Amino acid sequence: MGEKKIAIFEGEARVGQVLGTMSQIQLKPEDFSSPIALQMAITRIYEAVMKTMEEGFKKKYIAEVRFQDSMGNTVVFAVDLGESPPPFSRDKVKARVMVEIYEEE
Repeated sequence: MGEKKIAIFEGEARVGQVLGTMSQIQLKPEDFSSPIALQMAITRIYEAVMKTMEEGFKKKYIAEVRFQDSMGNTVVFAVDLGESPPPFSRDKVKARVMVEIYEEE
């Protein structure tokens, strides 16, 4: 295996619950690029809500992880923690993100 580079970032995570099928409900900047794009986004959200109503509500826990990258930009992403409550006493916890950069052979 070739050389690799590892970077470790420290940040925070906010732990919370979401409805499983509701994770499809998200608005992106491109959804506001035109009236048609917004209508398509609203349709996508409506279909996800209807699917949730049909299938029932399943909660799952997620962590919204937030940290500063090497250029000072804020990076935010989600980590699925599963359907049972995570073993944390608070909803705000520390997060460590490891990035390993390498070439595939």
